Order: sequence, then structure tokens, then C-alpha cells
Amino acid sequence: MIDRQWIERHIPHQGLMCLLDRVERWDEREIVCIAHSHARADNPLRNHGPGSGTRLGIATAIEYAAQATAVHGALLIGEDGKLSSGFLASARNVSWHHPHLDDLSDELAVHATRLSGNEMTVLYAFAIFAAARKLIDGRISIFLNRDAAPSFSGQFEHLPS
Repeated sequence: MIDRQWIERHIPHQGLMCLLDRVERWDEREIVCIAHSHARADNPLRNHGPGSGTRLGIATAIEYAAQATAVHGALLIGEDGKLSSGFLASARNVSWHHPHLDDLSDELAVHATRLSGNEMTVLYAFAIFAAARKLIDGRISIFLNRDAAPSFSGQFEHLPS
């Protein structure tokens, strides 16, 4: 089982910033991760602004998707590998279907599908669900740190959409 401890050992996100709890399933093209951190009062992405209470807006779901892509990359590298840092380069065609994450009691299912990429950048489609309800979907591109690039070489050929 690929649990939170495995995830923390293989991606740069540690402690409270590791938002994912486990991998439900994965293959060379896609991954589904499960998260419960959206319901935690100590979630580091909560907005603590004046008059806003402590909300976890739907835009923070993009970070959940980005972490799922990092886990996917770590799985593709293999047990001996650990990802160097990558950077979220863009989020496009994002559709919001719910305003917040913190008001949901169901676990989040974070789906990410690799569309294309190379040793420098990777493009994923993502969708996040609570039960059967879609909360957000879109595409994100990740710029890979050059230190991580050799491990990815040849694994990100163009895939038909």
C-alpha cells in the first residue's frame, strides 16, 4: 500500500504540507490519490484573513492535484528514486464546481492523467471529487527541476488525448 509515509519519503512536501493520505490506484499514465486533509483545522492552505474565518477555497485544490502529479512521478522513477523539486508552471481550463473544500466531509479523490511531457515539463489533466461530485477540473503543467530530469528521460512521450 502506498500510504502517507511513503508519499512523504518520495516527494518534497512534508508534515502538514503533505496533503495526500494514500494512492488508491495508478499506472504509467494516471493516478488516483485520496486525501482527508481538507477537513483538518490545521490545513496550512486555509485562509485566515480578517472576517473570512478559516476557509479552504476551491483554488487550493490545484495544490492537491500538483501533489498527485509529484507522487505519480515518484512512482514512475521507482522505489530508489526521490523527486527533486518541481514547480507548478500553469493551471489552465480550470472549472470550479464547488466554492470550498473545508465544508465537505467526504474524502477527496484526486485524479491526475498525464497528457504529454518531456524531461523538462509535464502536462496533466486533473479532476477532484468528493463522493461522486466533481469539485474542480482542469489542466496543470509542471516544470521539472533539472536534477530530476534524467530520471524522467524517455518516460514522457506524447500521449493522445
